[in-house]
Amino acid sequence: MKSIYSYILILSVFFGCKKTDNPAPVDPTLPTTTTYTFSDLKVNGTFSGFTYYGLNNIPIVKITFSSPINLTSVSGNVTLTDVAGTSVAFTPTLENNDNTVVITPSVLQPITKYILTVNTGLLSKTGNKLQTSIAVNLITAVDDTDKFARITDDELLTLVQKQTFKYFWDFGHPTSGLARERNTSGNTVTSGGSGFGIMALVTGVSRNFISRADGLARIQKIVAFLKTAERFHGAYPHWLDGNTGKVIPFSTKDNGGDLVETSYLMAGLITARQYFNGADANETALRNDINNIYNGVEWSWYRKDNSSTLYWHWSPNYNWDMNLPVKGWNECLVTYVMAAASPTYSIPKSVYDTGWAQNGAMKNGNTYYGVQLPLGPASGGPLFLAHYSFMGINPTGLTDAYANYETQTKAHTLINYNYCKANPLGYYGYSENCWGLTASDIQNGYTASSPTNDVGTIAPTAALSSIAYTPTESMQALRYFYYKLGNKTWGEYGFYDAFSLKDQWFASSTLAIDQGPIVVMVENYRSKLIWNLFMSAPEVKAGMKNLGFSSPNL
Repeated sequence: MKSIYSYILILSVFFGCKKTDNPAPVDPTLPTTTTYTFSDLKVNGTFSGFTYYGLNNIPIVKITFSSPINLTSVSGNVTLTDVAGTSVAFTPTLENNDNTVVITPSVLQPITKYILTVNTGLLSKTGNKLQTSIAVNLITAVDDTDKFARITDDELLTLVQKQTFKYFWDFGHPTSGLARERNTSGNTVTSGGSGFGIMALVTGVSRNFISRADGLARIQKIVAFLKTAERFHGAYPHWLDGNTGKVIPFSTKDNGGDLVETSYLMAGLITARQYFNGADANETALRNDINNIYNGVEWSWYRKDNSSTLYWHWSPNYNWDMNLPVKGWNECLVTYVMAAASPTYSIPKSVYDTGWAQNGAMKNGNTYYGVQLPLGPASGGPLFLAHYSFMGINPTGLTDAYANYETQTKAHTLINYNYCKANPLGYYGYSENCWGLTASDIQNGYTASSPTNDVGTIAPTAALSSIAYTPTESMQALRYFYYKLGNKTWGEYGFYDAFSLKDQWFASSTLAIDQGPIVVMVENYRSKLIWNLFMSAPEVKAGMKNLGFSSPNL
């Protein structure tokens, strides 16, 4: 037994020594390393990740790997396509001991995204495959050449007004004469956008885009339609059927009166009434009809049981279920002005102070991007807040207990401009020439863009409708939108609604509420026409004074 035990011990020592001195053979079923890796990327000599903006039309892309590359395997394994998948030709070469593939594309189109893809099938000279595929996004720059012949700034402003005016003249609804909601809206017309459109029609007559007789005839058609259209305690709905005058629900419960949209419509009608001031029977009848429409709006009833604020909506089916009080600061100042100005259903100053101004709670006072903002949300909010009410209300020298409105509108616009210029989110394309955040279409949707809700989309109406506040900055933007981007931004009814250089997206839409302010606010900048007409209305003067406003224009 002892001898057997000794033999086993000797064997165990022997094999123990063998395992230590000589590694076991490799199992042929285990995988071996047969790949190589990506090492470096340079686009036009720089590395900034895998997305590159503002490239020239023949960028040089250099991709370096850990092993020399077989040039013949580039075909089919390195592709360059646009976002639609269309292939783009390129020339591949090798350098750096064949470890670097140099891609030189054919001429690329401006403001276009291309994807350079390297598949794992790209072989090294030893036949190994790439460990992981690579995708590089290449976005080309704006073509800096002028798209249209240069004209004077004054001629450009006239051109913009005339072209944008066509939205309301050529595209006005054939039966009602009202403005369609957008260029794809069919019979859906918008009450508020039509108020802007009426101001645009007055501008068109004054600018001789159309004759006074033609302008009068269109306003007569609109007023005749409004006399028979559906109203809810005197207020019109947000949307109407342009053929029948019946309400088209804006949402399920928003199928009745919309007081804010109605206020925009009334402001437009009062402006037209002041313009068509002739003694002849047609203009006299028009003024009487407008007075009857305006006097029929039951502003005070929209206080909801005599409460201390105005309410936005009322429905015959859902009553006050929308439950949206009209509180400042936002685009609705003119709603309170039109309510206070009403000879028939006026509201007292206490409703303005408590409901709208919230006894001063609408004040801001903070400084953003070097500019102090008197009223409203952080960083000012979308720029339409500075446009809709002030298409008729002249903010120049206008003050009340809460703000100087000339300061407010200019500060709001400059904050928006300074934000876009600073571009804290690093969106491609933003600059002192390319700015303006407001409510607009965006890629696959709609949003109220602002410095606190910035998705990289610029709306021309934002900067252009602010020209009375920031003439230098707005004119810079207008020149850029027209001369540099005009082949993509300019259309049948003026500028399309919005664009994103970041996403290489350009809207094909035009909206009444965005086109109207361009025509009107450019005119206010040039001649103060609409401001002077609206502010000349006796009811407006009395109503604004009753609310505590002071102005050289009252």
